Amino acid sequence: MAAKNPARYYPLHHFILLPLTLLMVIYTIRRYANLAGDDSELSRLWFSLAAVTLLFFVTLVMLRQHYALTLQDRLARLEVRQRYFELSGQRFAALEKDLSLKQILTLRLAGDQELPALAQAAAREKLTSKDILARIDDFQLDTMRV
Repeated sequence: MAAKNPARYYPLHHFILLPLTLLMVIYTIRRYANLAGDDSELSRLWFSLAAVTLLFFVTLVMLRQHYALTLQDRLARLEVRQRYFELSGQRFAALEKDLSLKQILTLRLAGDQELPALAQAAAREKLTSKDILARIDDFQLDTMRV
């Protein structure tokens, strides 16, 4: 029986940076709406500073998440390569060229006994990630993924 990975939260990102960014967006929009008719130098300067700060925070939050997920994907792919080699004595490269990253990331959830055969079936039969997940009997829950 296949299980699903539980949602994982990174407190600094999910509970501090994102809410602060959302508050800054709301505040900036409200402040701009209040000052829209005011053409004073101070108003334009404040709004420009707020807009740049907002863009900085949004970019920072999104980059942090992107870098973490990209690195995790690379490490998970290396994990599958290593496990496949240890279990079968063959390189994973021949199969990997026929598999998408999503398929490879799903294969890492398979137990050691079923990984080599399931990887070969996934490449040969062009199984979707959902199909691979359905065929996993010894599900290895990944509790360390962000």
